Amino acid sequence: MGISDLIASFLQESLNEAEDGVLEIQRSDLAQRFNCVPSQINYVMSTRFSPERGYIVESRRGGNGYIRITRVRVDRETLLMHVINSLGRHVDLPSARAILSNLAQSGAVDEAVCQALLAAVGDKALWAVAREDRDTVRADIMKNVLILQV
Repeated sequence: MGISDLIASFLQESLNEAEDGVLEIQRSDLAQRFNCVPSQINYVMSTRFSPERGYIVESRRGGNGYIRITRVRVDRETLLMHVINSLGRHVDLPSARAILSNLAQSGAVDEAVCQALLAAVGDKALWAVAREDRDTVRADIMKNVLILQV
C-alpha cells in the first residue's frame, strides 16, 4: 500500500467517525503524521476526495492552514451536472481518464459508457485533430455525451 493509499484510508476512517460528515485537520499535522511533503496531501485531496466522488474540500494555507473535507450526498443528476459544469473549455487526457473513472466508481455513469467515452476522447480517436486543439474537442465531446446521461 502506497503513501497516498495510507493517507486516503486514514482520512476516510476519520471522516467515517465524524458525526456530521465533516473532517477538519491541519495539513502540517497530516504531513508530519505520514512523514511526507504537503504536496502529497494535496495530491490525495484532488484525486481521492473530489466532488465527483461526493466530497467538498476546502483548504487554507499558511501557519494555521487546515483542510476541511465534507461528505456530500447528491443524486446522480446533480453530480453529473456538477461534473459537466466543472469541465471548462479544455480537458487533458489524464483528467478525462480520472473524471470518467470517478463517475464509473460512483455509479453515476455505467462502466461501459465511461469506457466508450474514454475511447472517443483518446488521442487515437482524435489523431486528425491538431494537438493544440485536442483538449478543447475532448471537453466538448465529454460535455455532450454526459449531458445525454442526465
